[in-house]
Amino acid sequence: MKKLQFYLLLLVLAPVAVLIIITPMDSQKQYIFGLISMACLFVLGWFSKKRGISIVLVLASILMSTRYIYFRATQTLHFNSEIEAILGIGLFLAELYTWVMLLLSYLQTMFPLERKIVPLPEDESLWPTVDVYVPTYNESLEVVRDTVLAAQCLDYPKDKIKIYLLDDGKRSEFAVFAADVGVGYITRTNNAHAKAGNLNHAMKLTNGELICVFDCDHVATRVFLQATVGSFLQDPKLALLQTPHYFYSPDPFERNLSRGLNIPNEGSLFYGPIQKGNDNWNATFFCGSCAVIRRSALEEIGGFAVETVTEDAHTALKMQRLGWKSAFLGIPLAAGLATERLVLHVIQRTRWARGMTQIFRVDNPLWGRGLQWQQRLCYLSAMLYFQFALPRIAFITAPLAYLLFNLNIIHSSASLIFAYALPHLLISIFVSSRLNGRFRYSFWGEIYDLVLAFHIALPTMITMIFPKRGKFNVTDKGGLLNVGYFDFSIVRPHVIVAILLAIAVVAGIVRAVAFNYFAVDPNVIALNVGWGLYSLFFLMGAIAVARETRQTRKTIRLDVAIPAVIHYASGVSSRTETQDLSMGGCRLVAPDARHLNDEIEEVELQLNSGAISIPVHMISSEGHQDNDIRLMFDEIPLSRRRELVRVVLSRADAWVQPPKPQDNPFRSLATIARCVFDLFWFTWKDRQKIRREKKLARMADHEEESAV
Repeated sequence: MKKLQFYLLLLVLAPVAVLIIITPMDSQKQYIFGLISMACLFVLGWFSKKRGISIVLVLASILMSTRYIYFRATQTLHFNSEIEAILGIGLFLAELYTWVMLLLSYLQTMFPLERKIVPLPEDESLWPTVDVYVPTYNESLEVVRDTVLAAQCLDYPKDKIKIYLLDDGKRSEFAVFAADVGVGYITRTNNAHAKAGNLNHAMKLTNGELICVFDCDHVATRVFLQATVGSFLQDPKLALLQTPHYFYSPDPFERNLSRGLNIPNEGSLFYGPIQKGNDNWNATFFCGSCAVIRRSALEEIGGFAVETVTEDAHTALKMQRLGWKSAFLGIPLAAGLATERLVLHVIQRTRWARGMTQIFRVDNPLWGRGLQWQQRLCYLSAMLYFQFALPRIAFITAPLAYLLFNLNIIHSSASLIFAYALPHLLISIFVSSRLNGRFRYSFWGEIYDLVLAFHIALPTMITMIFPKRGKFNVTDKGGLLNVGYFDFSIVRPHVIVAILLAIAVVAGIVRAVAFNYFAVDPNVIALNVGWGLYSLFFLMGAIAVARETRQTRKTIRLDVAIPAVIHYASGVSSRTETQDLSMGGCRLVAPDARHLNDEIEEVELQLNSGAISIPVHMISSEGHQDNDIRLMFDEIPLSRRRELVRVVLSRADAWVQPPKPQDNPFRSLATIARCVFDLFWFTWKDRQKIRREKKLARMADHEEESAV
């Protein structure tokens, strides 16, 4: 009955919606209509946070954006030359792409499913057997070691879990390590199909009912299996349960931008509203790690997909085509290392872009059997997203056409364009902020996309034409950076376009001042100058990410308070507790200031499972008024290190963090502005420092010459 009422309401409102979309207005009437609409929607949104109001705002946003696209299609595509037609149609296609992505994003994020943990039965004999795979290729043992030790800490019956280190690098030290800690070691004679081939090879040699995959840098909490396996017992058609990829190290945006740690992580939107929305439509993607998969479902599709370089999403698509279900549990139950350098981030995202483009070509979800229309659209959204490069480049370079070459690529008055575009842009920003404001702050998507746009444009175009080209590449993890630097090579195209935009803006202002001489419309110049400044602003934000900051700490310290005993070389022992703790050291407070300068031999951590003693040496005793001591752990035996992993990285609540504050678009814009300002400020400070160092060096050389 409710469904019938919904369709009747839709039938009644459809003509009204069409009327709103197609009714033409002059600039004055459109301004009035747009401003009144925005005012009503903003007031409605601020005074109520109910789901029903959000749906109304989404529908209003769709109407306003569709009205703008209709206006662009029917009134602005008239050109005076071939070059204007090419550039103008290209810009319109970029806007059409943005409109399609807006609709698909609303489908994905409007109805998130907040899935709960399904508890396992008390009778452990009913629990399924699990094979834990840790695939590795060229990563260092230092990166892989704690992942394997954390897998051994999983709270699951020992007779029902087997852990395997899948070494595609065929390294003897990995085989020795696996034997020392007591896990299985699997390698193969070739590296066919990269990670997917590695996993498929392991499937032939193991027989667990469920397969749990962790990338070699992803450390699981002890409750990972207890939180995920119950869903497979509840639903025999469930093939996949994915959990978020949480990163305990900062990514390039968080580390390099001065205010980066104050914004949600770049992946928060995907591992929040998007995956939860996909889950609502049974379209959860497999993300390659931190997931549990039913072996029988994998066997039915012939194992992990090998046709593309994104074997994870393609594997989920294949299972869903055969009627298997997928799920997303939005609780961080494992944590890994983010990409340490911007160049590595670009390489990783380029692989993702090629892989999703390959799926679009070789196994397009819009065609073929087995998927519901919602699933098709969710996958379409993921694949079309990585085609953002050309539209982004079109948007930021469009003002150059008029300001530098006097080409009119939009056939309309400036006031009419602004009147139609303003409601479309502002309402979509407001609605997106309301829906996803704790996971993606306003305007930050511009920064994330612009960083990548110039680098993935060519690979995605080539892959679209030649989908079989390209190979799987591994993202390097665990690197350090002793000296900060500006990676000009990665933002060279951004800098070139930024210089062109700056020249264009100056040229436009000069033309506006002397508009009688040039016989131009000052409103058109003002629109293009404003557009150019807007593009330049976000380009500078993207360029700021290339200022690589020092990264000298190998392990991330977490705020963990654990009872501890300090053992001094003098034989004195003092009870205290840790202030923070990592796999490499700890910070604690000495209870007695008289021993601050004494040599410390070891620290004994008092755990629930027993005490472990770790040899240490002091790094510093900073802040004597607080008796603050920083210690570095010496070499730790594997048995003790496993216990340390259990305490530091595998705690059940290790990665549960409070959500970020709700987005405020004005504050978000100001944050980007501060990051841009700090880029210039720190660059100037760096230049001053270099000058001082050169001056001191010259003075030292002069003094040396005088002495001689």
